[in-house]
Amino acid sequence: MRIVSLVIMLLLSVLSSNAAFAQWHQKSFDVMGTLAHVEFWLPDTAEASTADNLIAAVEQEMQRIDQTMSPYIATSELSIINRDAATKPVTISPELFDLLTDAQDIAKLTNGMFDITYASVGYQYDYRKHQKPDQAAINNALKAINYQAVTLDKSTSSVRFANTDVKIDLGGIAKGHAVKNCIAILKDAGIEHALISAGGDTTLLGDRIGRPWFVGIKHPRAEEKTAVQLPLSNESISTSGDYERYFIEDGVRYHHIINPKTGDSARNVVSVSIIGKNPTFVDALSTAIFVMGLQQGMALINELPEYEAIIIDNQQTLHVSTGLQQD
Repeated sequence: MRIVSLVIMLLLSVLSSNAAFAQWHQKSFDVMGTLAHVEFWLPDTAEASTADNLIAAVEQEMQRIDQTMSPYIATSELSIINRDAATKPVTISPELFDLLTDAQDIAKLTNGMFDITYASVGYQYDYRKHQKPDQAAINNALKAINYQAVTLDKSTSSVRFANTDVKIDLGGIAKGHAVKNCIAILKDAGIEHALISAGGDTTLLGDRIGRPWFVGIKHPRAEEKTAVQLPLSNESISTSGDYERYFIEDGVRYHHIINPKTGDSARNVVSVSIIGKNPTFVDALSTAIFVMGLQQGMALINELPEYEAIIIDNQQTLHVSTGLQQD
């Protein structure tokens, strides 16, 4: 199935002529295990090569981050950390050090419900082959799932693991980081209206020439349908759902959003969308709130004035945070 949790609904009525349409430039491409999309508006005065150069810069940036943070690439910084950090401090790039610091901050904020060391058990799941670890393997791996087992030393820009069983994965935060960097590329180039998405993570720069962008949250149990459409401008939104990577065995859905406390797939809800300004934090919070579930997750979001949430529970009922509720 497609690994896409957001359906971007483009309002073609905004485009009043063929000449206007020519000013919108877009491309979709595969990267980081998902489908990415870039779209932006250029004035008529821009040079013909500008759009192609910007699209190439966005695609190259996402590929660079994939090469740095993918656990499936042996030469990536992340793979080197997982290989060596249990035996010695591993010096890493300032970019990755800052992202690991963000991950630690979000882990503390969510009482460990967002925890990149979930990979200590997560790597034992293979959703394509419908494979999962047995309970004994999960119980053994749970000892290594603890964000406090990752030590960051700012003075040396290094990371160290507490023991050899610890592994980390940035799947719940790296795409938000990539989208954030790519929007910055467009903004620095003078672009005022743009959309960048990677899987379930989308960031919007400005509006769509006088109207908001419309972003659809995918229906969790209907492939071609959207559960709700949101008018957004200058916002980021991230959706985590149990329909992206999964298999069903004996009537139980096993999916990629792992509860760090149990080592098993989180099943309290089926979809969580978080809206806010910071793409990196929005990405991580959507994962954390999914694990926390409706009551605990919504309580946390309602304490964070910069963020809003849309949660779809197991009965496919939609719930929204206080800031999205109409009087």
